Amino acid sequence: MAERREAVEEQAVRDGSAVYSVEAEIANSEDLPPGYKRTEVGVIPEDWQAQQIGSLAQIKRGASPRPIADSKWFDTKSEIGWLRISDVAREGKFIRATDQSLSDAGVARSRLVRPGNVVMSMAATVGRPAINRKTVCIHDGFVVFEKPTVSSEFLYYLLLAIEDRWAERGQTGSQVNLNTHIIGTTPVPLPAIEAEQRAIAAALSDADALIESLDRLIAKKRVIKQATMQQLLTGQTRLPGFTGEWETKRLGEIGRFRGGSGFPTVFQGETSGQYPFFKVSDMNNEGNETFMESASNYISDTTRKKLGAVVFPAKSIVFAKVGAAVFLERKKILSRPSCLDNNMAGFTLEDPPVNFRFIHYVLMSFSLGALVSTTALPSLNSKVLASIMCRLPSLKEQQAIATVLSDMDTEIEALERRHDKARQIKQGMMQQLLTGRVRLV
Repeated sequence: MAERREAVEEQAVRDGSAVYSVEAEIANSEDLPPGYKRTEVGVIPEDWQAQQIGSLAQIKRGASPRPIADSKWFDTKSEIGWLRISDVAREGKFIRATDQSLSDAGVARSRLVRPGNVVMSMAATVGRPAINRKTVCIHDGFVVFEKPTVSSEFLYYLLLAIEDRWAERGQTGSQVNLNTHIIGTTPVPLPAIEAEQRAIAAALSDADALIESLDRLIAKKRVIKQATMQQLLTGQTRLPGFTGEWETKRLGEIGRFRGGSGFPTVFQGETSGQYPFFKVSDMNNEGNETFMESASNYISDTTRKKLGAVVFPAKSIVFAKVGAAVFLERKKILSRPSCLDNNMAGFTLEDPPVNFRFIHYVLMSFSLGALVSTTALPSLNSKVLASIMCRLPSLKEQQAIATVLSDMDTEIEALERRHDKARQIKQGMMQQLLTGRVRLV
């Protein structure tokens, strides 16, 4: 049964983007298309209305027990959650869990929200809506929309569509804040017929379900890949056809760690040249997920000699060597001879019977953050890196293991691209359906 459910989900993931692709039927032009009218919320169908949010629900602000740090307000055994913005950001559309729970005393001094209600943040990260699936209390940085005249699902999508616009209406200070009056007087487009509201909410809910299916599938594939790495890179599991003992060597015996070079700003900014000059920020560039293909800076060989910059050959494995531990865990592969700035380091293989992709996966499985020196600015030391022990099978087995793991990476990357596409499609659907530019039959 579980296998069938997974197969159905994967098929839905494959087909979903084709089902929910929506193209605009009318253009945003100064000429009103037939059957449309101009309102304070823009051009909408003639049978729609521009209504203030306050007419769609009773908007009530949360409350906080004071002082909030007092432990008597909290109880880990309580089933009443204490909603915070981090819970909304993590959970997404539905709130199913919270990190903290309130005691009876805390509940009495906050605002209780039963399951099925729409809540929205109104301080710091403003305008983020969610539907609670468990009983929670909200503090004064949230509002709840009680007794709505539209469905909770439709109200959620109405609020989600204008999330980015709240900053323009909020009160500014050290951070943007909203209040119930600002929220209540904000106009939104509304289909007059309840059936159309339900159809729009259903279409957007299906799009969200596709995205959530992709999220689960990607998470599952990552867990499988991590377990496969653990098994294959240690020799606990052998691929068919391979036998024989593995060697144990230090990384310093098969290659060399070197730090990058200083890169004064006066030499930065060139968009072409013989060598890419990579900085840590380039590791985030699109296209640099595994191989470093895109650089923000290039230099000529003349400039390189002037700087005394080291050239790292293609297939070198590069990473940040300075900074927080999380930044040290990203390891990439150079696709061409390149230079690195002095916040990066590279590992170049010097022993021919070693596969660079295999060693890349070995380094990916190893936490470099655990090796940083305890200084004001944590950094990696080449001698420490060179002392890392690894186990090496024959070159053919290294290549076979690298191919298996690379194929898994390719599958995950394809799912991530599909996930990004599904999010873009959903965003387009919201823009078209919630303004009436596209009407559902």
